[in-house]
Amino acid sequence: MKRLTAGPRARAVHALANADTSVPFPADSSMKELFEHRARRAGGTTALVHGDRRMTYAQLNAAANRLAGHLLRQGCRRGDVVGVCVRRSCELVVALLAIVKCGAVYLPFDPSWPDERLHVMFGIAGCDRVVTDRPDDLTPRLPGRRVIDVSTSDGDGSANPAVTVLATDIAYINFTSGSTGRPKGVPIQHRSVVRLVHDARYTRLDEKTVTLFLAPVTFDAATFEIWGALLNGGTCVLYPGGFIRLSELRRVVRQHSVSTVFLTTALFNTMVDEDVDALGTVDTVLTGGEAHSLPHVDKALAHYGAGRIVSVYGPTECTTFATYYPLTGPQPEDRPLPIGRPIQNTRVHVVRDDRLCEPGETGEVCLSGPGLSPGYAGMPEETARRFVDHVLDGVTERLYHTGDLAYFEADGVLVFQGRDDDQVKINGHRIELGEVQHVLTGHPDVRQAFVTVHVTGTGERVLMAFAVSDGTSEVLRDHLKRRLPPYMVPAVIEVRESLPLSAHGKVDREALLSSLRTVP
Repeated sequence: MKRLTAGPRARAVHALANADTSVPFPADSSMKELFEHRARRAGGTTALVHGDRRMTYAQLNAAANRLAGHLLRQGCRRGDVVGVCVRRSCELVVALLAIVKCGAVYLPFDPSWPDERLHVMFGIAGCDRVVTDRPDDLTPRLPGRRVIDVSTSDGDGSANPAVTVLATDIAYINFTSGSTGRPKGVPIQHRSVVRLVHDARYTRLDEKTVTLFLAPVTFDAATFEIWGALLNGGTCVLYPGGFIRLSELRRVVRQHSVSTVFLTTALFNTMVDEDVDALGTVDTVLTGGEAHSLPHVDKALAHYGAGRIVSVYGPTECTTFATYYPLTGPQPEDRPLPIGRPIQNTRVHVVRDDRLCEPGETGEVCLSGPGLSPGYAGMPEETARRFVDHVLDGVTERLYHTGDLAYFEADGVLVFQGRDDDQVKINGHRIELGEVQHVLTGHPDVRQAFVTVHVTGTGERVLMAFAVSDGTSEVLRDHLKRRLPPYMVPAVIEVRESLPLSAHGKVDREALLSSLRTVP
C-alpha cells in the first residue's frame, strides 16, 4: 500500500477530470444473466448477422444452451478455462456465450500462434479443453487437451443452464506480450464487461445499436464489438472473412446500417487516406490503439463533422476502454490528440513520485474502478507491481499503473505522452519489445540483439530487429515465427557484425536506423 499526496491544483484538476464518472450500473449481474434477460424479453430481435445469415436472440440463446449442455456433460465447471479457436462466424459467438453460460472462462487464441506459445499460455491459464471449428487441425497440436467441435450440441436448447454465475467471476482471459519473454494473461470479470457497455458515454449502446465485429477475437476490442450489442439488445454484424478491404467495409456498414465501428489507429489512417467516406453512414467511429496523426484526424473531422469521431484509450487490464475524446473541432498542432476523459465508472489519475500531478505536469496514467482486472494469471509479483492500493486522505483505492505517460490540461482533459518503458502498440497489438528481443537472443547463434520501432515516411510503425549472429535473417525469422504470433515478428531483421553503442554504453538506436540496409 502506498500513500499519495496532492497539492491544491492537483486535487482540483483530478476532481474535474473524474467528476460524475460514477453512475449506476448492474454491478451484481453477470453477462449470463443480462443476456438471458434480453433473450426472454426480445427473443425475436436480430442478435447476429453474418453475410446472409441471421440469428435472433432466441436462436442464439438456444444454440449456446445446446453447446453449453454438451460442455457441462463433458465435465466443464464454473471457473474452468476453455480455449476458443473458431473463425469469425455465428458459431464463434455461440461458443463464447456457451462458455459464459457454463460459468467458465473463455480464452481466445489464433491458430497461427506457435505451439510453444500456446503450450505456455494454456499452462498459465490452466486450460485443458478447447472449442474449435477445426478439430482435425488442432487435436495433434494440443496433446493432452480435449478438443471439442463447436458444432457439437446436446438437448433442444430450451432451458438455460442451471449454473449460478457471479458478477465477480472471470468471463475471459486475454494474453498480452510480456517483457520477460512470458506472455501475460489478463483475466476480466463479468462486471467489468458490464461496466464497459452499460450506459456508455463514448457511444450510444441500446436496442437500436448495430455494432460491427471487425477485430480479431483475441484483441480486446472484440469485447466491445460483441457484448456492446448483445448485452444491450442490439445487433452485432460480423465482418465476413479475415482480410479487411475498405470496399467490403463500405458495403457491409451500409447494407446492415451499422451504427458504431471501432478502428485501430492504423486502419483509421488507411481509411482516411484511401476512402474517407467508407464509414460515411455510421453514427460513431471509435478509434484508438496508438497515437493519432493530426492530419488524418483533421481530414476525418472535416468529412464526418463534429462528434462522430471519438478517440478512445484503454489497456487490456481495464477492459478495453478507459477514456474517450469526441472530436468537435480542429486540433491544435502543438500537442498530440487528447485521450480525453474517463468513461463511465472509471477514474483516471496522473501520478509522479507518489503524488498527483498538477495540470501540465507529465506523470504515469493510473486507472481505477470496476473495469480493472484482478491481476495477471499466475504472476503475483507482476500483479503486485502493477495493481497497487493507494491511500489519499484516508481513502484506499486500487490503481492499475499503466506505464503510459500523460498530463491533464487545465480543463481535465488527458493528453497522452508515450510510454515509460519499451512497450509499443502496432496495429492495435500491444508488444513488449523486450519479449521479442528475449526470444531472438534465445537462438543459439545470436550473440546480441536489439528490437525497436521505426516510423516510415507515411507514419506507419514498423517493428525492426538487429542481431549479431552467424545465422541469416531468414533463419532468425523462422526462429521467431515458431515462437511468436505473426504480429510480433519484425518486418525487418538485419544481421550485423556488431551493434553501435552510445556514449552511455547502450545500443545506439539512431545509428542503427540511419544505417538501414532495408528500408521498410
